[in-house]
Amino acid sequence: MTLRQPDWPRRLPRDAILDVATLGRIGRELPAPGTWGSAAGIAFFFLCCTPLSILETLVACAVLGYLAVGFCGEAASLLGKADPGEVILDEVVAIPLCFLGWRMIEVPTVWGFWLLMLAGFLLFRCFDIAKPWVIDRLQALPGGWGIVADDTGAALATCATLHLVHALYALVLALVHHRG
Repeated sequence: MTLRQPDWPRRLPRDAILDVATLGRIGRELPAPGTWGSAAGIAFFFLCCTPLSILETLVACAVLGYLAVGFCGEAASLLGKADPGEVILDEVVAIPLCFLGWRMIEVPTVWGFWLLMLAGFLLFRCFDIAKPWVIDRLQALPGGWGIVADDTGAALATCATLHLVHALYALVLALVHHRG
């Protein structure tokens, strides 16, 4: 089975496609649009996804990811670019994946929660920009699939890194406590 760009976005008005894919003026007029899209993703996660379970978050991201594939791919086609920087819907829908299982990471204060959000944001931007490992290859998928898949890969790498750092921190604390 070959991935193809969904056909349904072609039936929508050009301006609507571009407005959704770029989050309006955010993607088109602000400097560093991917960073602003990631910040919008953090707000989206906080407002819409924090009450959700891991499974609910995965389902929501899958549905929104498919919609993003359609919008982002069609916007790229309209703009005549493979992965236009101003198209930032992909960052928004991927960011919640950075924080899968966030409740398992012990954050004893409100400040701890926001430090976790900041760490996730910064790690995501690093993975999204550097595109290490297979993340770079994901971008080669056709149309909107590649636009959304590389951000999804960056988000999952961020999630794994956050959980690994938390596990190592807990291990170090346990060893120090055991010795003391």
